[in-house]
Amino acid sequence: MSFFKKLTLGAFSEKKTDMPEGQWHKCPSCKAMLHEIDLVENLRTCPKCGHHSPMDSDTRIATIIDGGTWQPMDENLRSLNPLDFKGYADKVAASIKKTEMNEAVVTGRGKLHGYPVALGVMDFRFQGASMGSVVGEKITRAIETATREKRGLIIVAASGGARMHEGILSLMQMAKTSGALALHHQAGLPFISVLTHPTFGGTTASFAVLGDINLAEPGTVIGFAGPVVIKETTHQKLPPGFQTAEFMLTHGLIDRIVPRKQLRDTLGQFLSYLMPARQTGAA
Repeated sequence: MSFFKKLTLGAFSEKKTDMPEGQWHKCPSCKAMLHEIDLVENLRTCPKCGHHSPMDSDTRIATIIDGGTWQPMDENLRSLNPLDFKGYADKVAASIKKTEMNEAVVTGRGKLHGYPVALGVMDFRFQGASMGSVVGEKITRAIETATREKRGLIIVAASGGARMHEGILSLMQMAKTSGALALHHQAGLPFISVLTHPTFGGTTASFAVLGDINLAEPGTVIGFAGPVVIKETTHQKLPPGFQTAEFMLTHGLIDRIVPRKQLRDTLGQFLSYLMPARQTGAA
C-alpha cells in the first residue's frame, strides 16, 4: 500500500497555469526580476539599475499634467490608405484593437504646475509610433492650438520614423510640423521636446530636435538612420555609445538628460523660466 503519490512534471505544469500572467518582468539591463507593482510605483523604471522601460501614452500624460486639467483633442482622426498599400488597413486595425487608440500620438490641452500647455505624446505600441499623415496632422494642430491660445508646448517623442505605407504624404509631415513650430517660436512661446527610447528617422529629423530645450530620458537611442546603415555607408567604426542620449548630450544635440521621476518638475521649472506667469481659469 502506497502512502505517497509520485509527482510528475505534468503536475507542476498544471500548477503553473494557475499563476497570474504578466506580474513579473525581467529587467533588460540588469536582469533583475521585478514585480508589476514595483514597476508601476517607479514609473516603469527599474528600482535596481534605473533602466527606463516603455510607457504608454495615458500613463505618461497622467505623470505630466496637473490632475483634472487634461482635455484631449482630435481623438477621432484615423489613418486612411491613400496609396492602397497592401495590408496597411489591416495593420492599422490591428493596432487600434491592441492599443485602444486611433493613432500613434495623443494630443490635448492641460496645465503643468499651473502653466497652460499643449501636449503631444507618441505611443510606440501603435505602428512603432511611425509618423503618418494623421500623426503629423495631430501634432500640427496641437502646435497651432498652443500658438493661438498662448500656451507652452511639450511633445514627448518616441518613433521609428516616417510611416512608409503613406509614402510622400508621410514625409511631408516633417515640413508641416516644422513650419508650425516656426510660427510658434515667432510668437515668443516655448517648445520643450522630450525624446524617449527610441526616437528615429523623420521624427528626429523634424520636430523632435527643434525644441527651445531638448530633453531625453537616460539610455534613449536617438538618430536618423540605424547604426548598421551608418557603418556600412561611411565604412567607419562607430564610437562607443553612439546615438545614445548620453552621447548626444556630449555632442550638443540635447540639453539635459532627465530621469522619468524628475521629468514633471523639470518641465515645470523650465516653464517658469520661459513663460511670463501662470494663468488662471480653464485648462
